[in-house]
Amino acid sequence: MSNTPMDADLTRSANGRIAKERLYHGLLFCCAALTVVVTVSIVVTLARDAVEFFGRVDPVSFFTGTEWVLRNNDPILGILPLVSATLVVTVVSALVAIPIGTAAAVYLSEYASDRMRSVLKPALEILAGIPTVVYGFFALVYLTPWLQALGLDVSLFNLLSASIMVGIMIIPMVSSISEDAMSAVPDSLRQAGYGLGATKFEVSTRIVIPASISGIFSSYILALSRAIGETMIVVTAAGMQSRMFDPTNPLSNLFNSGQTMTSAMVQAVTTDLVGGTAGYYSMFAIGLTLFCITFMMNLLSNRIAARYREEYQ
Repeated sequence: MSNTPMDADLTRSANGRIAKERLYHGLLFCCAALTVVVTVSIVVTLARDAVEFFGRVDPVSFFTGTEWVLRNNDPILGILPLVSATLVVTVVSALVAIPIGTAAAVYLSEYASDRMRSVLKPALEILAGIPTVVYGFFALVYLTPWLQALGLDVSLFNLLSASIMVGIMIIPMVSSISEDAMSAVPDSLRQAGYGLGATKFEVSTRIVIPASISGIFSSYILALSRAIGETMIVVTAAGMQSRMFDPTNPLSNLFNSGQTMTSAMVQAVTTDLVGGTAGYYSMFAIGLTLFCITFMMNLLSNRIAARYREEYQ
């Protein structure tokens, strides 16, 4: 039985669709593989130069040292002052971003009208699009003088201003992801709460937030990972003078300048350090340490999300 022209057209059309699907499959696979290749390349580059650094500097002294002085001859490379300043910025920024971001998410999800949400949510997203160097100059030029006007004995470059501005910067990440998680909670749970006589506040805090806790915690971890890796705000507003955290006088740590791991990397690449020295290779060791910290935080975020994820039919 011979094929008709219609059968031939159908065969060509089916072959064309199959070829297009294979093309789309290949393009999408390349896009997905590109992210893996870039990540692996970054890790390999950091690890290779970090090995060179640890061939020149004792790893024990690097991870336990309490002084950081970059210079070509006989540098003092102890990472603890950088880690302590980074943790200070992260903790203070979390104290700023988590309450405000969570409250904003609750309002957008449970209280705001559709019209108000259409205005407020894009406004919050704009904060995420502002260049971080603008945040840094705002902290230096406006926030620090304002803190001084309040009577706080802050220096021109200080960790407090930088931490507050980093917290403001990560508010959109907390609020946006948390609001998405809260909006995914089925309305049937809310209606059940209202049916039992609960107020809107009780439904929001005792039903919606517990039901979306995995997404909320994930937003916290991701936002803090972003805060740990922030560079331009701390470089501009916190300065580059490394100092060890003093547990007996915590306010002194906030009111004075400090150097985080990211700003130390900037200093290593922008000063007159000679290439091939221990000071030059230190930025790769810091970068690898920072990568490990953020990687562990992302793993923690995934574990929390998997542990407390709620599935609704």
